[in-house]
Amino acid sequence: MNTDLPDGPIAEWNPFAEEKAPPESVRVLGVDLRVGDRIRIRPQKKADIMDLALTGKIAIIEAIEQDFDDQIQLAVVLDEDPGRDLGMLRQPGHRFFFGSEEIEPYKEDTAR
Repeated sequence: MNTDLPDGPIAEWNPFAEEKAPPESVRVLGVDLRVGDRIRIRPQKKADIMDLALTGKIAIIEAIEQDFDDQIQLAVVLDEDPGRDLGMLRQPGHRFFFGSEEIEPYKEDTAR
């Protein structure tokens, strides 16, 4: 039985290693966005019905997360969600994930 570990990225990956801290902010259209900031959702892929349903909605950034490939994802909670307090508690069904290219900063004075 060969007990040698494989070479390459799998050998270097340790699921128990400390995760690197996600960024505190993300720059979108020249604006630094942080947890608690409001954004407008603008999905680019329109991959499913949720992308279509959430287009143009206002949301609050609940978390900025970074995956193993260093891709940034923003967990957002809709302003109009009556269960948004559950989203802020990280409950399923109340948080949605978007890349920084799929959101834009929201300002009250530029609302439609």
